[in-house]
Amino acid sequence: MGGDGLLYRVYERRLAKELEAYDLPQHLGVIVDGNRRWARATGATTAEGHRVGAVKILDFLSWCDDLDIPLVTVWMLSTDNFRRPPEELEALYGIITDLVEQIIEAGYHVRLTGSPEMLPVEVRDLIARIQGAAETVSSLTVNVAIGYGGREEIVDAVRELVREHGANGDDPDQIAEAISIESIGEHLYTRGQPDPDLIIRTSGEQRLSGFLLWQSVHSEYWFCETYWPGFRRIDLLRALRDFCKRERRYGV
Repeated sequence: MGGDGLLYRVYERRLAKELEAYDLPQHLGVIVDGNRRWARATGATTAEGHRVGAVKILDFLSWCDDLDIPLVTVWMLSTDNFRRPPEELEALYGIITDLVEQIIEAGYHVRLTGSPEMLPVEVRDLIARIQGAAETVSSLTVNVAIGYGGREEIVDAVRELVREHGANGDDPDQIAEAISIESIGEHLYTRGQPDPDLIIRTSGEQRLSGFLLWQSVHSEYWFCETYWPGFRRIDLLRALRDFCKRERRYGV
């Protein structure tokens, strides 16, 4: 065990050193998948799986901060997740609220991404109070995707754009003319931020599930078999090394 641990640390340091020669992602997205399956595999409860997954998110953010990655979007709760059993959702709300507080206490700048109005009022109010007391000391911005769906984001962006021009008295033809790639981008949840360079998904699933649909048109993806609670720093380093060795042609 001791020998294995030493080899692991040597390999991890070697990977970190190798990455110093490359430009790392400026925006990293992560789909934290597999908490429930990890719980079943280890004999833990579903709530325990989500709690261990929340701790892993804090670890992950600290690794990104150490690597000077300035922007991370973490998908914590999708719009589809609201169909889960009420008791699981109740536990998730408390875990997410505690996690947001811990992320803010760590000094990261938190930006809610999604449709927080889908959350219970008391959860929204508590998160708002936590954000109001925040003191950012880190250069890392964390998009906390709660109640997020990619299709919903695009619909919300177009609706906001149409309402904006309608309020200015524009007619239907003028509104239609105002709809463009650029104008929709200016109304997304991530407006003002760069698109993700790399998106990581855990648990062996190889699908997008609607995560950052608009923004990920040129994103690179990295899938791994590990359930999210078992994700390690060395897994992140491997994902980054793989990303850095790819040739990004953007369709050219």
